[in-house]
Amino acid sequence: MSVPEKVQFFDQLRGAVSAGTFVRVNLGHPLRDDDAVHNIFVRPVQLRDGLYLSFTYRHAKRDVVKNLVPEDAYVLLEELIGGSFANAFLSLTTGTAQLTLRKGRSARLILGRAEVAAVPSLTHDRPKERMVSQQAPWLKELGVTNPDGTIRPSMEAKFRQIHRFVELLSPLLTEARLLAGEHPLRVTDMGAGKGYLTFALHEHLRSVALRPVSTRGVEVRTDLVEHTNAVVRRMRWEGLEFVPGSIAGTPLDRTDVVIALHACDTATDDALARGIDAGATLLVVAPCCHKEIRPQIVPPAVLAGALHHGILLEREAEFLTDALRAALLECAGYEPRVFEFISPEHTSKNLMIVAIKREATVDTKARTRVQELARFYGVKEQRLAKRLGISLI
Repeated sequence: MSVPEKVQFFDQLRGAVSAGTFVRVNLGHPLRDDDAVHNIFVRPVQLRDGLYLSFTYRHAKRDVVKNLVPEDAYVLLEELIGGSFANAFLSLTTGTAQLTLRKGRSARLILGRAEVAAVPSLTHDRPKERMVSQQAPWLKELGVTNPDGTIRPSMEAKFRQIHRFVELLSPLLTEARLLAGEHPLRVTDMGAGKGYLTFALHEHLRSVALRPVSTRGVEVRTDLVEHTNAVVRRMRWEGLEFVPGSIAGTPLDRTDVVIALHACDTATDDALARGIDAGATLLVVAPCCHKEIRPQIVPPAVLAGALHHGILLEREAEFLTDALRAALLECAGYEPRVFEFISPEHTSKNLMIVAIKREATVDTKARTRVQELARFYGVKEQRLAKRLGISLI
């Protein structure tokens, strides 16, 4: 453990556990694609024989809990951070620390203000904490819950998606240093639809951001815009509005976060390009309907037999499209990450691409990687590449 940032992170963790100011550790962004564990959450628990650190391993369909004495927990965490997970978020009653360790890149430790003033209950069987409360009035207004706060049977998958979305974005907002600043935090949701995720993120940001929050949802269907704005008025919320417009046709001024979930085909590329042009620090998209690349693919000889099957060609087109998007984001000076959003049992369109704007110089080799990948498949055009002025030939 010779990395100074990692040493500092663990010094804070050990000191907080001893002082009783430790709240939680979240491990995210697995470094191995074959790892079935999406996240690990660690919190203190008081058992009969003393204080333990409780590890919750979050799988797609189940959670596995393991309790360790602090010294054993430190050893395990040292192995996991940088070995199995790239990101570790430490919350104390005195502040926060976000550690990022990636092979071949400099370690990064970001210190922030405290999220909470007191350590939650240390009982082992406390109710599961949720970032989105079922009792939130806007969930009733949007038809997710019944008047008594219970989730409607037809909306259970939607509620899980809403909660997962906020759970994923919370550490990213911290890592991107977006929760504090001199100016309002500006968020744009391109293709907001019925506004489920827009409302959820705005409410979460209002509770954690150390500056005013301005959220705008862009939606082409005017009836949905009228409906969501009516809900905003009934909620008497400030800083949230919905406007009519398409992703490609709506101009963006300076913004900090751009979101586009399930924007069809090249609308995802338009949203990314809009965010890049607007100087967004954080980009979040969940692609859908990959149509542009498939008819262009000229199967390489080694794959010709396999891609003769339509379903395999379709999946290869999805892979290639999102691989190009990730590489193109590197060309634009962003650090992209591609991972599973929610369990595939809910939707097959469960891939998410997030990108944080880097402070360092643009990766000069990224353009070559884009062109080599496109050339391998015979692809000559891609919407985001065109919007960024990058030739694939």
